[in-house]
Amino acid sequence: MNREEFIGQVNSGCALFLEKRHEEVRAVSEHAAPLVTALMALTRGGKKMRPALARLGWQAAGGRGDAVVELGVALELFQAAALVHDDVIDRSATRRGLPSAHMRFESLHRESGFSGDHAHFGTTGAILSGDLSLAWASEAFFHAQATAMQDGVAINPLAASTFHRMHTEVITGQYLDVLEEVRTPAETEADAVARARGVLRYKAAKYSTEYPVVLGAALAGGSDALCRAFAAAALPVGEAFQLRDDLLGVFGDPDTTGKPVGDDLREGKRTELIAYGLFRASAQGSAELAQMLGDPELSERQVERAREILLDAGAAEEVERSIEQLTAQSVEHTAALAELGVAAEVLEEFDRLRGNLVLRTV
Repeated sequence: MNREEFIGQVNSGCALFLEKRHEEVRAVSEHAAPLVTALMALTRGGKKMRPALARLGWQAAGGRGDAVVELGVALELFQAAALVHDDVIDRSATRRGLPSAHMRFESLHRESGFSGDHAHFGTTGAILSGDLSLAWASEAFFHAQATAMQDGVAINPLAASTFHRMHTEVITGQYLDVLEEVRTPAETEADAVARARGVLRYKAAKYSTEYPVVLGAALAGGSDALCRAFAAAALPVGEAFQLRDDLLGVFGDPDTTGKPVGDDLREGKRTELIAYGLFRASAQGSAELAQMLGDPELSERQVERAREILLDAGAAEEVERSIEQLTAQSVEHTAALAELGVAAEVLEEFDRLRGNLVLRTV
């Protein structure tokens, strides 16, 4: 089974899982069905990056059977919960070019002629839908473990501990992201970059690349050494992927990213890109950039001015260097996987996926 066939199975698995949950929710009340339909839209299609990485960890450990597909479903449901809640926190109106979950609930409120505050209803509906997705991610992971055991796999305990730690770290990282928008700014560039990298690592990078490969390997009974080696090779890719995302948030094409350019500036995100801009721009440029951060009414002209400041300061170039360094670290750590006997075709697929992630073509 190649990657495309596997992704097709995960898509089908997500659809089937949510159809069953849809029936359960509708049995409680027909009026609650939108809680599930919002998640159906979010998990439909896509590149399925995290399941694809989990499959590589699974293959590296010699996995067999269908448990990895169920793991892919669990990862997609976890991702859906993170995206729904992230869009509420960031007040993002779109996701992948479509209305975000809270905007869907706002529209439902308006179109149905409900009383009260449509924005509050939208936020509430999205939070509850995200909570369901988080709970269902655990249910899907439980099914994946049960399937693996039925197939005779001696699951590495790292599977369960990693899955639970993923919840803790992502939610904590999300809080740190919000905190950075309001706390006293860092006094030095080094501190600002360290803060930004910490948010990036725990909010997104680890659960985007490191934990999927570890979960796949551990669920297939892979050794601690294999899980550690794959984690070391995968985490730098996740960080590079997120740094690329930061660049696209300011310099990207909305038709490609599915979100308005400049939203990170409007939300006041203290990314690594912004850290370099604030400390390396001229005094005037730094003051202008600081003034723009967190302004929800930032105009397209102001966004363009922010781009000029960041480019003149060499901030974008410095982030590109960080991406190159992280990619090199991943390549270096991949050698340990070969020494542990990981099949050449798995390493080749990881290399291709790494290139796609770093260039943001997946």
